[in-house]
Amino acid sequence: MTTETAQEETRSSRLKGIVYVAIAAVLWSTAGLAIKSVPWHPVAIAGLRSGVALVVLMVYWLFQYRSLPPLPNKRKAFGALNYVVLVLLFIGANKLTTAANAILLQFSSPIWVMIFASIFLKEKITRRDIITVAVVLMGMGLFFVGDLSFGGFLGNIFSILSGVAMAIVVVSLKGVQIGSPLEIVFWGNAFAFIVGIPFYGGVIFTTQSVLGILFLGVVQLGISYIFFSKGIIHVTALEGILIPVIEPLLNPVWVFLFVGEKPSFFALIGGMVVIGAVMMRSIDLQLRTAKA
Repeated sequence: MTTETAQEETRSSRLKGIVYVAIAAVLWSTAGLAIKSVPWHPVAIAGLRSGVALVVLMVYWLFQYRSLPPLPNKRKAFGALNYVVLVLLFIGANKLTTAANAILLQFSSPIWVMIFASIFLKEKITRRDIITVAVVLMGMGLFFVGDLSFGGFLGNIFSILSGVAMAIVVVSLKGVQIGSPLEIVFWGNAFAFIVGIPFYGGVIFTTQSVLGILFLGVVQLGISYIFFSKGIIHVTALEGILIPVIEPLLNPVWVFLFVGEKPSFFALIGGMVVIGAVMMRSIDLQLRTAKA
């Protein structure tokens, strides 16, 4: 193979990776709209969505590896259990507050990753990091400005906690030494389905709810993670940071277009502050790492 051919294949793989990660982000962004279309208890939605996604991932795993994932070790089980917490909090948040609040507050997860790394991994926090945390916290505070009901307030808290849970899941995914990080997602969905069992008895199946849960499980969760896992290995670290920002930007757009739900003015400003601070910190960190 010539050098030119190898470079062409590398460019082709990178382009494919960018497209795959972008597709995953677009599919993830439909969560708020689809969740609001299913009038069930949040735990029932989370469990059945994960059950459907589990079937999709199982078919993919059998096709790709000719066997099912092995039982999780302690690290993967911990990540899978936090995945359950993540989906329960996120779906609960979407039921209690606006889709914009739910996804934009969850997007603070990189900040929690940084804080956890400093506490548990003893990684040094720079002055820039401290400024970023302060700015993100101020941006998050704007979501609580104005006339907010108890349900909306609780939904915002759930959104923030889902960002914390996502940070733990991300750290767990990065810590996988043997096997595929997708194993954590597989077992996380299995655990979420089991957790939801006590709530399935009260579910009333309608055409809308069935189509909504099938979309959530097959497209928004199952297929999206397959695209992401296949694409993320081919993109640069900076692209892996920038492309997923499509999700928090599109999520409230879909809900506004199809449901008419409008985030408050202060939530929009807070969301821009959170996204801007997280993106600037991530880009700065990547550039500093590249120079080192």
